[in-house]
Amino acid sequence: MFSFRSLRARLLLGHLFVIVIGAVTLAVAAAAAAPRILDFHVAVMRSHLPMDGPMTPPLNEALDAALVEVFRESLTQALLIGGLAALIAALAASALAARQVSVPVQRLASAARRFASGDYRDRAPASGTTELDTLTASFNDMAAALEEDERRRLQLIGDVAHELRTPISTLEGYLEGLQDGVVAPGQETWGLLLHESGRVRRLVEDLQELWRAEARQLPLELANLSPADVVHSAVALLSPDFIAKGLALAVAMPTDLPAVRVDRDRAIQVLTNLLTNALRYTPAPGEVEVSARSDGHTIRFQVRDTGIGLASEHLPHVFERFYRVDPSRSRSQGGSGVGLAIAKALVEAMGGRIWATSPGPDQGATFFFTLPTA
Repeated sequence: MFSFRSLRARLLLGHLFVIVIGAVTLAVAAAAAAPRILDFHVAVMRSHLPMDGPMTPPLNEALDAALVEVFRESLTQALLIGGLAALIAALAASALAARQVSVPVQRLASAARRFASGDYRDRAPASGTTELDTLTASFNDMAAALEEDERRRLQLIGDVAHELRTPISTLEGYLEGLQDGVVAPGQETWGLLLHESGRVRRLVEDLQELWRAEARQLPLELANLSPADVVHSAVALLSPDFIAKGLALAVAMPTDLPAVRVDRDRAIQVLTNLLTNALRYTPAPGEVEVSARSDGHTIRFQVRDTGIGLASEHLPHVFERFYRVDPSRSRSQGGSGVGLAIAKALVEAMGGRIWATSPGPDQGATFFFTLPTA
């Protein structure tokens, strides 16, 4: 439907306005300059024409006037015919140009309406115009990001429901058994109920921590801190767990590293999460090594283990929420599935980055993260 407020109508009217201004300017300039140019060329023509006999002044003036009148009529008719032809051609060209711009915009608007209704699968096609193609590419990138966010949101809902189902089912089963007298109350029963309720509480706390970290809602108390302080504090927290499992925990780092500008508790939490992950997936006897070294304007921390390793297809996803390389093993060992996601959010909030490498399954894995120097 054509509307004078539409982009197509405004482009068309804009083109026509330019054409009308040009046509009026052409007509005024031709009308002003043509007689003088004609007089000049008539005078030149007369000076070169042989005259058989004298021509009286009245006849001479009448001839000049007739020539001027014929020229003006011819010029006017030519301008009218040319102007009409130019107007028709301009209308066609303007309509085509307006369509080339308005149709891609209408497609973008249509795609935006579908996205607003929850359909993120459609993409706007390219138009062949550099600026519009740039806009279309940005729009499609936004659509892909929204689609990915929606996928992760739905997956998060399913993962949370799945993680909560097991402890809640256990709690319900034992509580019903206690109520019916099938399960006898005792130290073992209360301990199991406490353990399962603790799993639910830890999951809720981890999810809240992850949300605050990803939303940049965690207050960071940045200060200059020695990398050795971060490493030794995290190692001291988990050394008893490594000893209990029969794993060797080594530290290898120079003593002259520059200080890092971080939140002490959050930096220790990141390294603790990585060490806990290595502890969980490294069978005894095995070894975990923590190291740090200077890397330009950052300090690179490294946690290397001799555990189950990672296949290449898992490496890009290990920091996603609830991502499971081995679902049964992760769940049986009590991990909430968001520890690495929390570590990633905390590292990025402090201005660093985090990644993982592995030669392959059963060949161990190495986790890296960087923190900016003071």
